[in-house]
Amino acid sequence: MEVADGFQEAGVPVRDSKVPHGPALCFEAAAWAVFIGELKAGRHRR
Repeated sequence: MEVADGFQEAGVPVRDSKVPHGPALCFEAAAWAVFIGELKAGRHRR
């Protein structure tokens, strides 16, 4: 997974690093921040 830097106002583009010319998903910056916060807090583990 690759996350492009410097696009916070427009969103956060994310793509599969194994398919660099493939499509990218774009997440709102606030939603991305919540997602990363949950990962860092360990809430993604079961």
